[in-house]
Amino acid sequence: MYAMSLTLPQLLQSPEATGYRLGQSTLMAGLALTPGGLVMMALSPVSTRITARHGARTSLLIGVAVIGLGYAVGLFLMAEVWQIVVTAVIVSGGVGIAYAAMPALIMDAMPVTETASANGVNALTRSIGTSTSSAVMAAILANMTLRLGPVEVPTEDGFRVTYVVAMAAAAVGLLLTLAIPRAVHATGATGATAPQAPGSAPTDLPSSNTTETR
Repeated sequence: MYAMSLTLPQLLQSPEATGYRLGQSTLMAGLALTPGGLVMMALSPVSTRITARHGARTSLLIGVAVIGLGYAVGLFLMAEVWQIVVTAVIVSGGVGIAYAAMPALIMDAMPVTETASANGVNALTRSIGTSTSSAVMAAILANMTLRLGPVEVPTEDGFRVTYVVAMAAAAVGLLLTLAIPRAVHATGATGATAPQAPGSAPTDLPSSNTTETR
């Protein structure tokens, strides 16, 4: 997500002299990325339904896979504004699915008394990820530049490298998600008996409706 947030606006606003043929203003670049935010918001309820039916682990797997697919598509769609919009929409869709599943995974994995601490650690980790990804993407774009008069701007290959790095991060995310144990959901088909309330009569005793013989 943060790779997209840093690279796509710069790509959209790159001068036309670079050969990208984009040269959009800040306003137009923001408008071009707006559909991605709308898709992210629209797919959050979809992630909820997937989680309810198949578990949060499955939702996270789907989301991370879609993010990686978006960056893979972006490698070949960089020449027109609408192509950047397509990349942003796919990546944002994956983010919407994956992010909605993460709190559910945390809640399932932690005791009730530790959920607040776990969500705090999740927020801290996300901040660390934001800072790290921004630094990595900025370093790549700053070291792969071309000179246009008195200034230097990132090359098209520099943007492609950021996409490849983001794809690699998505692949690592997939492996980590696969390492998460599957949640076990108790259902009526398992044959397990439900826990009894304190003070209730046992349910496994033989019936008392038997006739006494004299």
